[in-house]
Amino acid sequence: MPIREITLAKGEAELHLDLDAGGRATRLSIGDLEVLASVDPASPFHWGSFVMAPWAGRIRDGQFTVDGQAHRLDVNWPPHAIHGTVADRPWWCVEHTDTEAVIDCPLDDRWPWRGFVRQVISLSEDAAKFGIAVYADDTPFPAAAGWHPWFPRRLVRGGPLELDVSAEAILERDDAQIPTGARGPIPPQPWDDCFDNVRWPVTLTWPDALQLEVSGDTRYGVIFTEPDDAICVEPQTGPPDALNLEPTLVTPDRPLTAEMTWTWRLS
Repeated sequence: MPIREITLAKGEAELHLDLDAGGRATRLSIGDLEVLASVDPASPFHWGSFVMAPWAGRIRDGQFTVDGQAHRLDVNWPPHAIHGTVADRPWWCVEHTDTEAVIDCPLDDRWPWRGFVRQVISLSEDAAKFGIAVYADDTPFPAAAGWHPWFPRRLVRGGPLELDVSAEAILERDDAQIPTGARGPIPPQPWDDCFDNVRWPVTLTWPDALQLEVSGDTRYGVIFTEPDDAICVEPQTGPPDALNLEPTLVTPDRPLTAEMTWTWRLS
């Protein structure tokens, strides 16, 4: 039987992956602490930690143009297309050990070109490392990618979540909640904003319980703090609407890659 769930374990840490649920990390347990939130498990976008590819965030009206040719995406967050095509697709195990997994997902017919996305995930006693690679099979295409982890504001013990983030600016949004291309100062919370030139790590602290640092090799990070019970810290290779604003060209010999690391310390 094909492998559909994988649990990585090291020391007090366990990371559970569900390949039928978009290849997402559904649980990160560190001792008695559950570090990933489930806000709405009926939605592919509101629980655990999932990959966004071949774009991340919103694409305005589900439309973009390449070499003068217009392309339309499924509008799954009206009036926009959001978060790519692999969060609601089955993934497939390439290989795994007790502490590392390699899993793949093909790009389906909701995307105009052929290709696939690969995740490489590894776990140590105090860190989880994630890699994304977006591959083109034969024809180059524009892309962006990132992760969308949900973290709870409260753990089973300790104080409420405190967030420490530093960045150069945010991308200003229009009435459609799409970046305009202009940069502006960082406003007070709550945020549903794309931060530019993030100074990783972003630090999440649950006093008297856990400190977790989110690091990425990406220029951008979306931070979502509007919900009362959870927040998101999302390293992304491009901003929302990247296929129109700042696409990265993926070719058969040059995939789009990104890395994210969570490092933690118990209090």
